[in-house]
Amino acid sequence: MRTKGLRGVLAADPQLGAGNVLARVLAHGADPQGPGLTFDTPVDGHPAGQPLTLGQLDERVAARAAWLHDRGVRPRDPVAVWATAAADMVLSFLALARLGAIPALMNGKLRPEIAAEYIRRLRGAGVLADAAHTELLAGHDLGAPLLGTPQEAGSGDPAQAPADYRHHPDDPIVITHTSGTTGVPKAVLHSHASLFAATRHLLSMPQAQGTRRILNALPAPHTATVLMVNQALGNQAEMFLLSEQGGERVLDAIQQWRPDGVFGFSMTWAELARFDLSGYDLDSVRLWFNTGDCSHEPHVRRLVAVGSRDVFTRQGVTRVPGSVFIDGLGSSEMGHSMFHITHTTDTDRYGRCVGRPYRFARVAVLDAEGNELPPGQVGFLGIDSPSLFRGYWNDSVTSYRFRLRGWYLTGDLVHADADGRYYHLDRAVDSVTLPDGRRYFTALSEERVLAACPDVTDCTVLIVADGDTVTTDVLLELAAGADPTVDRTEAIRAALGADVGATLRRVVPVSADDIPVTVTGKVRKVALRERYLAESSS
Repeated sequence: MRTKGLRGVLAADPQLGAGNVLARVLAHGADPQGPGLTFDTPVDGHPAGQPLTLGQLDERVAARAAWLHDRGVRPRDPVAVWATAAADMVLSFLALARLGAIPALMNGKLRPEIAAEYIRRLRGAGVLADAAHTELLAGHDLGAPLLGTPQEAGSGDPAQAPADYRHHPDDPIVITHTSGTTGVPKAVLHSHASLFAATRHLLSMPQAQGTRRILNALPAPHTATVLMVNQALGNQAEMFLLSEQGGERVLDAIQQWRPDGVFGFSMTWAELARFDLSGYDLDSVRLWFNTGDCSHEPHVRRLVAVGSRDVFTRQGVTRVPGSVFIDGLGSSEMGHSMFHITHTTDTDRYGRCVGRPYRFARVAVLDAEGNELPPGQVGFLGIDSPSLFRGYWNDSVTSYRFRLRGWYLTGDLVHADADGRYYHLDRAVDSVTLPDGRRYFTALSEERVLAACPDVTDCTVLIVADGDTVTTDVLLELAAGADPTVDRTEAIRAALGADVGATLRRVVPVSADDIPVTVTGKVRKVALRERYLAESSS
């Protein structure tokens, strides 16, 4: 079946959901020799970087399903997966979902004691961990047996795999987790229907440019990668999944894989800002797609200046220099970005604008009591969407704490304009509100510093209140060749604006080696805050 026709059939398929996309795509007549997935590590003897066809992917998933079934994994069994390679994460997810089990995908960079406690709280049926992470778990009480490694699971006999589990829309399909900024991460549960709601909507729309040959630079254990795998399979697109998302690795992969779309988090775009992009062959890229935290203007401008895109003219479709960057705001709990805004070299709407909501989402700006606020007033972001998570696994108390009058509270501070566009100002936990009502925003302050200081590639603003006294520290990552001894205090103060600038205590250049190796800005900010506040008090 042609891809265009297949997308419409999939969008209308009531049995289709996040747990059975691979099986349903094949059932609807997709060519088994068509594109499956490509990984950056070998898969059961298949070379790294060489595409698996759809049929080969299905066979490798069936082999793992058979192996897991032989070890007693059954429907609705939670199974933790802790590994580094994207192949281990994605193939384990697909195999466990095929059995009707509940894969719990874990960030490979968690500290061992945190990972062990997270696994114990899952009350799972087993743990899949690669050799390195199995060693890290030694001696910890997991409350569940170690089943083996994801690589060993590939030795199963695909012919012995049980029949595909028939999912109900409400069936739990995957557990991912939050960034874990304050300890053990929250376990985010999605259902067969919830984690496919956004994908179903996208399949019903014309396929966007930059989604036919994709480089996935999203962390493999994250909800976003599960979404992108299902989206790629539904689109019959080619996808190369990276196990590591550092800037240099992403640039090398773009040059080798030559994708037309690159999908990632804002931290990856910040890393790319450290490089002179003119020295790399990025001509294949038409689309950069961001999810998670929204991105900063200078990072976006650097990216849209490279690559190319299609535009519609009186002469027809024309390829022009400069790519497209789609920004938004999302989280594991949201099940997809809730907003979208398109940037090119010709656009100029920044200032942390995340655009308008997707059609499937209902959003509002709320006060502390859950009342909707009018345009221009800052409040808490509330979401009501079929893509929302089902709750935090084994933690109803926290699940309900983030609900208010039918809204899910994301923890973000936003405001809307009169045209229905939304602007992200900060995470509520990072902002400061004084008794007199004055508010100070770290993310918005970072945006202003980066826009005003071209020799700064990234920055972190830390704002702390002690009674009525507010203190601001700014940590700068400087561009290559920038002089770290130059006093930038007054330039930073001016960029921050009068209110925040008046609270500025110090400006500290930091190197990339000083930045915690994590996947989200939220983790980085908490880690840096703890480090520099401890230093300032000593």
